[in-house]
Amino acid sequence: MGEVVNLRLARKAAARKAKEADAAANRAAHGRTRTERTATRAEEARITRLLDGAHREGTD
Repeated sequence: MGEVVNLRLARKAAARKAKEADAAANRAAHGRTRTERTATRAEEARITRLLDGAHREGTD
């Protein structure tokens, strides 16, 4: 037979796990220096320009 599980406790554990994952994502996004944020934005802009430059017209 399977193990008896208290659904209320399982639901709370899942909520805690999801909240911790959100907190980790926020720490990664907001726990950076201004220089790191600026470098990331510059890299994203460079990639966007590169992809826009490689776009072929009339292939839609």
